[in-house]
Amino acid sequence: MNRVSRRVTAALAVIALAVGVPGLAHAAPGTTQPQRPTDLISPAPPGSPGQLPDGWRITGTGTERQLVWTSSKPVPVGNARIEFYAGDRLLGIPVPTKDQRSFQLDLEGIRIGASEELKVLAAGRRLDAAATPESPGARRSTAPTKPAAPLPANPVDPGVPGTYRTTSGEYALNSVRLPGYANPIEMRATVVSPTDAPGRRPLALFLHGRHFTCYDAKGEISMSWPCETGFKAVPSYRGYLHDQKLLASQGYVTVSISANGINAQDAMANDAGAQARSSLVRLHLARWAQWGTDEGKAPAAVRAAAPADLNRVLLVGHSRGGEGVNRAALDSRFKPPAAEDGYRGPVRWRIRGTVLIGPTIFGQNPAPDVPSMTILPGCDGDVSNLQGQMYADGTRGTGRGTSLHSSVYVIGANHNYFNTEWTPGQAEAPADDDFYPPEPGEKPDAVCALGTSAHRLTATQQQAAGSTYIAAAARLFVAGDDRVRPLLDGSNRRAPSADPARVLTHAVGGHRAPVILPDASVAVTGGRLCNQVDHRVKTTCLSEREPGGSPHFVGFVSSPEPGRQSIALNWTKAGSPVRMTPARPVSVAGAESLALRLIVPPNTTGTKVDITVTDTAGRKATLGRATVDGLPGTNRTFAHWGREVRVPLTAAVKAGLNLKQLKTLELTPRSASGRAWLVDAWGWRPGTPAVEPVALPRVDLGELRVKEGNSGERTYLIPAKVSGKGSGQVRLFIRDLLTDKVTTKTVTVKAGTNSINVPVKVKGNTRYGFDSWHTVAAKAVRGAAIGSYSGGLTVLDDDPMPKITVTPVANRVTEGGVLKWRVSLSEVADADVVTGFSFQPVASGPTLSTLDVDPGWIDKHFGRLPTPERSLFNVADDPWLTADIPPGKKTAEVTVPTITDTVTEAEEAMRLRFFHYDRDWNQKPGAYYIGKVKDAS
Repeated sequence: MNRVSRRVTAALAVIALAVGVPGLAHAAPGTTQPQRPTDLISPAPPGSPGQLPDGWRITGTGTERQLVWTSSKPVPVGNARIEFYAGDRLLGIPVPTKDQRSFQLDLEGIRIGASEELKVLAAGRRLDAAATPESPGARRSTAPTKPAAPLPANPVDPGVPGTYRTTSGEYALNSVRLPGYANPIEMRATVVSPTDAPGRRPLALFLHGRHFTCYDAKGEISMSWPCETGFKAVPSYRGYLHDQKLLASQGYVTVSISANGINAQDAMANDAGAQARSSLVRLHLARWAQWGTDEGKAPAAVRAAAPADLNRVLLVGHSRGGEGVNRAALDSRFKPPAAEDGYRGPVRWRIRGTVLIGPTIFGQNPAPDVPSMTILPGCDGDVSNLQGQMYADGTRGTGRGTSLHSSVYVIGANHNYFNTEWTPGQAEAPADDDFYPPEPGEKPDAVCALGTSAHRLTATQQQAAGSTYIAAAARLFVAGDDRVRPLLDGSNRRAPSADPARVLTHAVGGHRAPVILPDASVAVTGGRLCNQVDHRVKTTCLSEREPGGSPHFVGFVSSPEPGRQSIALNWTKAGSPVRMTPARPVSVAGAESLALRLIVPPNTTGTKVDITVTDTAGRKATLGRATVDGLPGTNRTFAHWGREVRVPLTAAVKAGLNLKQLKTLELTPRSASGRAWLVDAWGWRPGTPAVEPVALPRVDLGELRVKEGNSGERTYLIPAKVSGKGSGQVRLFIRDLLTDKVTTKTVTVKAGTNSINVPVKVKGNTRYGFDSWHTVAAKAVRGAAIGSYSGGLTVLDDDPMPKITVTPVANRVTEGGVLKWRVSLSEVADADVVTGFSFQPVASGPTLSTLDVDPGWIDKHFGRLPTPERSLFNVADDPWLTADIPPGKKTAEVTVPTITDTVTEAEEAMRLRFFHYDRDWNQKPGAYYIGKVKDAS
């Protein structure tokens, strides 16, 4: 059985949006069917059924206790994490069964809470319930607009094939061992290269994402590795041949590597496999570097290719492969901790840029000072919250700021079709459209339904667009051809080779100087500084009542999350200005235009805003009017996305403003009514500056386990390895898993240290309690890079459990009386002591039945009716009563209220067996107890 340790559950919890974390699971003897909730599941509100929702059950006993959700159909293997929640609290990351229908979460150390709040999420999308009707007061999604007119064509089209002939081949090397992975990982790849290109050629390496690993002739799939007998490996690494062939014709050596071995084993990795994928990428690059100096050792496919220039490398990653190549770019600049890394040799290559296709970014820590282009598929049904937007937004302030970070929103593209081996009709293995189909009785999605929506792309259309923009990134980041920059940086140009796909872009970095980066230091009048991640309606930017979501507002660990703000505009008449004043004057000297990233609601058109600046002398100039249209979207898409708009600074120059001393930015809506959100504003000029990485410290959080002790107080620091150079700032999210409390703290880190300034006080005592966890997540704020973003401190309780005794208080009563037993502890504890009584059959004689006890008591504890009459042993499946003793208390009681009747009968009996759970959650059976009820007549 796959099991999740307490430590892993705690580590995974720090990367979820939910604030609360459960405490204790109150397990019960092996119930196969839920009875009324006890302390494991909090009592439900009056009028609610109080049972586990449909599809949910609890199985096993003791340490084998699991919360299981079963889907009505297999859940496709994807890249977003499947997560169990109770309301807003992450319970943990479940392990799927082989058929991908059931998901099992070890309940060790987990308290579920209210049963009706259970839910299953993947990238913010709910899996265990059909789409619910919009709640009263919720905004309704407006009808999608018709596809807009094409943007002007860029003079240079990177999607046009080059003139070089190409050759293809594959290599398979000995498998490798990676830390934390039980089975070896394959070293297999497909190579496509030019044959007649002169000199050494730049190298583009592709890494696929998380997909099922094996399939058989019947269409059955599995996540095993190596594949079982009768199954073949899914060739996901061959899914980018169309991209490779285009790049090879343009002079690039390309290699696409296989990562099935990681996909099969990363389900419970703290980082979802990012470090392992980085190791695999760098192991391949090391081999290419070796082959470049010793061609005789190279495989035939490599010898047939043009020689590769490892000083010019582009990494392309799809889905979790995107997070993998991002980590590889980081690890190529800053050496990761050796214990976690599968490659420990020298770095003999230089990463010039990354392409990230529908990527995950669980850690929300993009590699600083490495140019990137992120493709956001508008109809992504896997990584549906488009969290890859953080590869642009998350770079602000972390490095030098001159590397271009582009976001490319492809309207109508899904997640899978960028890989032909994940595409129906093209793949060898089973494949499907990842955008979720309509529920029974529901209309097809107006934007993303394949075959019915004018916005949705076919597989070949989507692949042509993907190839074109990958080639654009290669041409800009590797070849330095600035003529393709307008396709990536928000300049509103299109590549005809990508037609008919509608592709929109914006960017940060490059030749941009900050004007407004919304935070608490910016004074706002006429509008509202709002929190991008916040569950509170009054302070959030986009409430849950809004249809759809925003890639800019994807959560990390806490809600609200400090340090992430936008500026909300909401007007009911034209001409109401919103003024923004940064803490100190800003300079746009040398800039050509003012560039803003502005979100407007999906499916809206013609939102008009005048843009005005004022300098410190009071001189004022209206730069121009921007007209912004929303993206097509529905309640199932994340289409609240920033459109880049630019207005020239010409009017400010003519008005004599001091461009080095701008004081205020003013946005004045000219539409009759509307809403908008300013993400940021920059001074902009064309061109692509040279990438000059700045020296930074790299932070990798670690884990420390200490014993509580019997007395005194000790202070521990969270372990961390801070490598690299210099100092920087990171934001820490510290969660106490027993109190559900999350605190945040911004600290300065300095290279060469082995801890971070997060003191945790541990008080020793002699009272029994639970182990406690203090989990920490890290996010770069300024001048820092983050590798391993989760860690923490585990405090091991080292005190014995108090002695438990059971005393019959009233074990022989007359009809109408109450049978009662008391459970006592020898001393108070700091944790719940979980005990109970299971019903047992009576050996002989008349048995107390369901008609002899209070029917309300039966309903409360078992959710059953007293009829038909049956013994209490059969009132439910494996019936039991809890007698849990909370912290600070020494006793608990169980009662069985009887009722009087008019039937003359002999003395009746019931039989109970006591049980409790020890520290390791093993069920410990105890003595038997008899209760007797004599006739009242």
